Amino acid sequence: MINQASFTLRNRNPDILTCIANLSNDEVFTPPEFANRMLDTLAEAWAADNNGANIWADATVKFLDPFTKSGVFLREITRRLVQGLEIEIPDLGKRVDHILTKQVYGIAITQITSLLARRSLYCSKHANGEHSIASSF
Repeated sequence: MINQASFTLRNRNPDILTCIANLSNDEVFTPPEFANRMLDTLAEAWAADNNGANIWADATVKFLDPFTKSGVFLREITRRLVQGLEIEIPDLGKRVDHILTKQVYGIAITQITSLLARRSLYCSKHANGEHSIASSF
């Protein structure tokens, strides 16, 4: 007889990026909660320096993660931009394409981290893959 361990998160779909272990000593993944706190701080500083403007509602701002690993920053920036640009770019497909081709950029330092980041951001191994959420690549 096999006993199944109890699982306290049965009704919760956890964020996969909270479950990834560091690949090596020089690759430390940022937890999603910490990334979101940093992005909240960025938005507050942007508003303070730009007469209260919402950084997530500006279709001209560009973001670069120069050491992307899991893609958590890129994913969370994209999520915020998708919400913030809804009025300016009402069509969701066009909005996502605009964000992913003109606003959000990442540089991975290893092949495995590039694959993780692409999967997190595009939901696909390649930006132009058949399952990618972007269609303009």
